[in-house]
Amino acid sequence: MQNGSRRQGRELAVKLLFSLFEGEYAVDQVLETFWSSFRFCNDILGEPLDEVELPIKQDIRVFTEELVRGVAAHREQLDQIIDEFSTNWSLDRMSRVDLAILRMAAFELLFQPQTPTSVVINEAVEVGKRYGTRETPAFVNGLLDKISRIYRPKSS
Repeated sequence: MQNGSRRQGRELAVKLLFSLFEGEYAVDQVLETFWSSFRFCNDILGEPLDEVELPIKQDIRVFTEELVRGVAAHREQLDQIIDEFSTNWSLDRMSRVDLAILRMAAFELLFQPQTPTSVVINEAVEVGKRYGTRETPAFVNGLLDKISRIYRPKSS
């Protein structure tokens, strides 16, 4: 899978994670609704389109679902770790976008060792620049750096 495809998968995952934990929805239900309802321009996510002729590439969809299902399966552990390393910010005070990005990246740091630490953090920061506030990139970078020092001390 190309780097742009993985970025797109991460951006889609953040969009899904943003909404996933607000209600009592099953992951399968949210994924099915998302894939059947939304299509995007052929850039890095773009805007939603009314046309359904532009399907998401299969490798992007697989990677997106891997991230979303992984976060859902390990959410309690991920939230504990994020909360532990976050000083002066409880999870309920964090923006939903920041929390979605942090959950996704923390999942990658803990459960996807094949992805280099620097890539996980950089990708999270870039997604934060696109979807978060002005403070999101620095907040995400600092918190993920702290987490990576404990959970991936010898990683790149």
